Amino acid sequence: MVTKALLIAALSSIVLAAPLEGSVEGRQSCASLYGQCGGIGWSGATCCSSGVCTIGNDYYSQCLPGSATTTSAGTSAGTTSRTSTSTAVSSTSTKVSSTSTKASTTTTAPVGSGTATWSGNPFSGVQQWANSYYASEVTAYAVPTLGAKAAAVAKVPSFMWLTLADIRAANLAGASPQNAAIFVVYDLPDRDCAAAASNGEYSIANNGIANYKNYIDTIVAIVKKYSDIRILLVVEPDSLANLVTNLSVAKCSNAQAAYLECVNYAVTKLNLPNVAMYLDAGHAGWLGWPANLSPAATLFAKVYTDAGSPAALRGLATNVANYNAWSVSSAPSYTQGNANYDESHYVAAIAPLLTAAGWNAHFITDTGRSGKQPTGQLAWGDWCNVIGTGFGTRPTAVTPSTLLDAFVWIKPGGECDGTSNTTATRYDYHCGLADALQPAPEAGSWFEAYFEQLFNNANPSFS
Repeated sequence: MVTKALLIAALSSIVLAAPLEGSVEGRQSCASLYGQCGGIGWSGATCCSSGVCTIGNDYYSQCLPGSATTTSAGTSAGTTSRTSTSTAVSSTSTKVSSTSTKASTTTTAPVGSGTATWSGNPFSGVQQWANSYYASEVTAYAVPTLGAKAAAVAKVPSFMWLTLADIRAANLAGASPQNAAIFVVYDLPDRDCAAAASNGEYSIANNGIANYKNYIDTIVAIVKKYSDIRILLVVEPDSLANLVTNLSVAKCSNAQAAYLECVNYAVTKLNLPNVAMYLDAGHAGWLGWPANLSPAATLFAKVYTDAGSPAALRGLATNVANYNAWSVSSAPSYTQGNANYDESHYVAAIAPLLTAAGWNAHFITDTGRSGKQPTGQLAWGDWCNVIGTGFGTRPTAVTPSTLLDAFVWIKPGGECDGTSNTTATRYDYHCGLADALQPAPEAGSWFEAYFEQLFNNANPSFS
């Protein structure tokens, strides 16, 4: 989900904003707040009439609130700021964007002791860490528009990479219960093989498998360094699900062997006492269809057994970055034809198949964007910035099913699924559909209008 460099040292955002030289008339042609102001292939305004032109990734710079009134995304190093947001991920039915955290202000990490082991439900007896970077996004971008009530969203734990030293410091300071780190591993070569919005940095043709293994080795070294912290991982969103349904896509069929080799390497190397892992398993509207259940269970169980049935591989993560409810009283119209119309039905259907194949798997379900039911989806496979959605059930290990370890927020609400700009290199047609909120920035960039939609439709509300 983040690059090796971000894992070694999370990047600080440095704002080097300089006033734009020129006339008032020139400044009036600059991009508005939250508008695009730069990126590969961008031919529009490269300055901001309000805020700071901030580099989100190579493809997208965005005008975000800041101390300067006017900035430019020109060649001068003093006119832009770079965020530590990394594009994250998914496939034809789901998209995840993820954000790394700013570097800790602590110059020397506190030293922990012992090893954080677990048994049973790894989410029990700990509190999920609410990441400070996401909190800073909410505070900077959403609170000025929505007011103090929006600040409550910043306190909700969500999966992303952050500085483990911060968690150790909080735990040593007496946090009760102790904090658990919640991360996503997401950097497969040729990742997201059936979609365009979140293509990754590694290519199979360009030493991608070796690069990925080096990425995992870096994570392993960090996890071992912080063995006193319980670390809960979601492994490679959309990767295995694409191997169930999208092998007719050339990029997916070509990536099949590499995906399996890399995921095997990840779950084998990360099989550590302080780690619990969950493979991504799509969602009810993807692998929950009757024709997909058995092939999916067979594949997941094979990954588990081929890795030597690692103790740290606890189960599967469902609904990552998607919108399905855990349980609804009646099936939404767009789920017609599938008896597994919510995540509870999907989990209940696939669990016995996994058991029969040799894996007594448990589950976690992403409820970060499932608060409004039904959603505004016109088709169940529409995944990009869907209208009519809201923040859902808060993360908790108190669940209605013995199969379900926890409700979690994996997708950071307010970060974009993909751009609606049809000329963009990473444009995916799902982001231009009638049920996708538009205009939308690049994947991983802050999408203020979408955050406001999630906040206003939150269930339970944040009032």
